[in-house]
Amino acid sequence: MICRHAIVEELTVLCVYIHFRNELSLMNASTSGRRRVFDHCFSMRCNFPSERQKLITTVSSLFHGKLNILINNVGTNKTKPTTEYKAEDFSLLMATNFESAYHLSQLSHPLLKASSAGSIVFLSSVCGVVSVNVGSIYSATKGAMNQLTKNLACEWAKDNIRTNCVAPWFTTTPLAQPYSVEFKTGVCCSTSRKNGCSNTSCKCY
Repeated sequence: MICRHAIVEELTVLCVYIHFRNELSLMNASTSGRRRVFDHCFSMRCNFPSERQKLITTVSSLFHGKLNILINNVGTNKTKPTTEYKAEDFSLLMATNFESAYHLSQLSHPLLKASSAGSIVFLSSVCGVVSVNVGSIYSATKGAMNQLTKNLACEWAKDNIRTNCVAPWFTTTPLAQPYSVEFKTGVCCSTSRKNGCSNTSCKCY
């Protein structure tokens, strides 16, 4: 539930290179009035640790061993009562929402340090701050991400790496579309911010 299109549009205006996880996402961005995205984007699978390593190797080659900013912008969800989750649900959500961001941050550290002004941005959620009926595992992954942000901010400050976390409210995206009116109502009851949409920027606090 994140403002990914708004982020891509903002960064491409600044001529920042963007990594898409698959070619279809890249094509969709282009056909929806965002043709300038092609100038500074490439796609590569990052489902497994070896693929993440390949991504960082590619980035290092493109930017001569340096990286200015890493935005961990991946996430998924399965909404169920806690008693109905299976072990594979836990593994999938933890690996996708948290472990991938953790691992990419580790791999990116040497490049971020080499830039002398590196920055990491984690895309968390309001669900990691307050109790919202979106599923306990999803909320746990976002809470873990919030705490990781604090730890890296302190641990890597000496390397001139700034670490921040953005926690958007309910945002209308393809992932969020199937959720019921009751779900949105639950989010509204737990927070005070108005509904966002995927073509508007999220504010960082």
